[in-house]
Amino acid sequence: MNCKPLFRKAAEAGRKLILTEKGVKDKILMTLADAVEKEIPLILSANRKDLMRMPESDPRYDRLLLTDERIRGITADMRNVASLPSPLGRVLDTKIRPNGLRISKVSVPFGLIGIIYEARPNVTLDVFSLCFKAGSACILKGGSDAINSNLALVNIISTVLEKEGIDKNSVTLLPAGHNETLQLLSASDYVDLIIPRGGRSLIDFVRQNAKVPVIETGAGICHTYFDEYGDREKGRIIIANAKTRRVSVCNALDCLIIHDKRLADLPYLVSLCRDKNVLIFADKPAYKSLNGKYPAHLLQHATRESWGTEFLSYKMAVKTVSSFEDAINHITKYSSKHSEAIISEDQLNIKKFFSLVDAAALYSNTSTAFTDGAQFGLGAEIGISTQKLHARGPMALEELTTYKWIIEGNGQIRS
Repeated sequence: MNCKPLFRKAAEAGRKLILTEKGVKDKILMTLADAVEKEIPLILSANRKDLMRMPESDPRYDRLLLTDERIRGITADMRNVASLPSPLGRVLDTKIRPNGLRISKVSVPFGLIGIIYEARPNVTLDVFSLCFKAGSACILKGGSDAINSNLALVNIISTVLEKEGIDKNSVTLLPAGHNETLQLLSASDYVDLIIPRGGRSLIDFVRQNAKVPVIETGAGICHTYFDEYGDREKGRIIIANAKTRRVSVCNALDCLIIHDKRLADLPYLVSLCRDKNVLIFADKPAYKSLNGKYPAHLLQHATRESWGTEFLSYKMAVKTVSSFEDAINHITKYSSKHSEAIISEDQLNIKKFFSLVDAAALYSNTSTAFTDGAQFGLGAEIGISTQKLHARGPMALEELTTYKWIIEGNGQIRS
């Protein structure tokens, strides 16, 4: 279909949002959260239709799955967003020049934002809430895997907006076709920003084909380095949590790096992973340490493909290093610059890790599972940016704004 009329209407709706007062937007978000909870049976019914078309063994299945608990978690994040201060109209800098001009740098809405995402229906509500609060209309391009779930959610949003007197085109769900994706990527006359949420192939496609500015919310190839001076009790629970809390999310652990002086502790460090049936791809020293102490059917030799892989499942690589420097080099080579962690009681090594590792979020003695907008106190997130321009790490309200220079004079002219 020709999407230009949809883009035009969305841009017009966005301009109207600029003049919508903060209190009105917050009230609508609260009302929407209530409406979503009232329609949980309808949402779950639509979600089941999507789930029936995907095998449970598919790594995307868990991301696609909605439950009563998960939906209420989403609505709690929506209420958190509503309760946060507005990111708009903040005076970031101001100065009065010698000629009397007052020059101010003020935060403003980013504009029309397009989101391209895969089997993640939670993104529909998260994105709308953040964009709406930040004064921007949004165009949603979900995948065909979640089409029924997304339609149900957008219909609820549109109904609430209309009842509250807000242009329903403040949120637009495009058909789940490839042609519509290409049109969105080329809509530079209407769309100010594209944010992809998905795996490496989706992100690469968007980056290579977009004529609209893109902020990458990259794949999460996450490492945890168990240092020579690591505490094994901390390590055991941190590794298990980072790997198994939710295996299909981008902050899940993919590769455990262990100092060779601590190989004797490796079976203990992964014992909780064993209980969750995590398949381990171990290099030769790690395999030797685990052989006979970890279930044989869950232990394989690592290959070249084991490194730099985002598993999104109950799989984990284990790499042995002989020095702190070797650990840094391995992370540097294979990291997607999302989230990286060190487990160590050596404060100097922790400090060096924070200085040398290039990633959006760095951790010491805790789980990478905390890379999340809500966990960072941001209300919710639109994604985890792995690039450095404009936004890095969890993208929330502040990252969905830009700024204007406001120059106030009293008849001054330039000589």
